[in-house]
Amino acid sequence: MKNLFLSAAIVLGSLTSFASTTQVTNTIVKTISVEDEYTEIKLEELPAAISEALKKAYPDAVITKAYKNEKSEYKLDVTVGDKVGNLFANADGTWIKK
Repeated sequence: MKNLFLSAAIVLGSLTSFASTTQVTNTIVKTISVEDEYTEIKLEELPAAISEALKKAYPDAVITKAYKNEKSEYKLDVTVGDKVGNLFANADGTWIKK
């Protein structure tokens, strides 16, 4: 009888070690640095098409800084009321999602 209980204990003990699982998580982080590509320009150098597109889309927006990259894409630091944000546009005033 002792052997039966001992055998059952060993079998159940070995099964629990196989039943344990290890949680594996793979985390992939993709970082895109947008600011490194842009150089600051004067607000006067900003194309009129972008200024007009901004007035049309956001009438109360104020451009605080403007940047340009090698592809002639523009990054605008914009303030609307108490909110601050960035907008991206092509030279013809078309908005770019980034």
